[in-house]
Amino acid sequence: MEQLKELAFYGLAGAPRSPADLLDECRDGEALGFGSVFLSERFNVKEIVTLSGAAAACTTSLGIATGVTNHNTRHPMVTASYATTMHRLTGGRFTLGLGRGMDRMFDAFGLAHITSAQLEDIAGVFRRLWHGETVLGHDGPAGSWPALALDPDFREDIPMLISAFGPHSLELAGRVFDGVLLHTFFTDETMQRVTDIVHRAAEQAGRDPASVRIWSCFAVIGDWLPEDVRLKKTVGRMATYLQAYGDLMVRTNGWDPAVLARFRADPFVAGFRGALDAKATTSELEHVAALIPDEWLAAAGTGSPAQCADAVLHQFAVGADSVILHGAAPAELAPVIDAYRSIRPDGRFDHLAANPGG
Repeated sequence: MEQLKELAFYGLAGAPRSPADLLDECRDGEALGFGSVFLSERFNVKEIVTLSGAAAACTTSLGIATGVTNHNTRHPMVTASYATTMHRLTGGRFTLGLGRGMDRMFDAFGLAHITSAQLEDIAGVFRRLWHGETVLGHDGPAGSWPALALDPDFREDIPMLISAFGPHSLELAGRVFDGVLLHTFFTDETMQRVTDIVHRAAEQAGRDPASVRIWSCFAVIGDWLPEDVRLKKTVGRMATYLQAYGDLMVRTNGWDPAVLARFRADPFVAGFRGALDAKATTSELEHVAALIPDEWLAAAGTGSPAQCADAVLHQFAVGADSVILHGAAPAELAPVIDAYRSIRPDGRFDHLAANPGG
């Protein structure tokens, strides 16, 4: 079966019952022909180093990306050696994905907020270490270290991607990184605009814009899933994003901020503790659904398998190079993959690597 290198899935999407579920998901995803698995990190049972090693051990062709981790939660020597280990363990199937994280969480943990300057700085440090350099007396935005070194014989080309939302992160992606992971529920207009920002920044930095792989993170919630599951993966997921960084999401998509204000002022939402997609009941999510406009949820693949497949293919028309089918396990996405294969353009994606940053 031909590998669909332009498509990926998220491992352990949402709130998993057990991290062990990832093993079957990766086997299922590889059997269906997915090109890659993206692994998000939550500080519960989704610790990224453990999960990526498990994904590597139970697959042979699937690309693996951290989607994403934060550079300030581990010492750079730990992250650099982790990435090298994964790179060699998988025969070059691994991409290190970095992101800013959530400011409120970092405040609670006593960590400084991540800046674009820090991400650019640490990317340079990692690349130097992977190419056998000893980094002496580094004093930059990402930190100060007397000496960092892995192995002078290393000549490892390990792709890196960045999750990007606002213009500064998007410009950084085009200037420095090998790939960029966009956010879920981006409108067509937003997709085209952010793609232009990435390409323009790459060009200004003297890079080939086509060398930066743009990943759309596209919610696919088909009508063959139970209604309560669809509610959790649409309304619940959107509500959780609005809890975490609603202002940025609304501003990026050009939505009405008054709607966000009403959402936040709702007594149930204001008093809820935890992520709505993980903790809210079906009846609670039905209440939340009345607070979120249908057009905010429209940037997703919904309906029949054929409709979902059409929606996935449309992401390439609005700027994506690759698409993560977000919000469901591979077994749940099997009907979409079957429908997608029937409309997939011959040869269009032959240039893509299985490595999600390649």
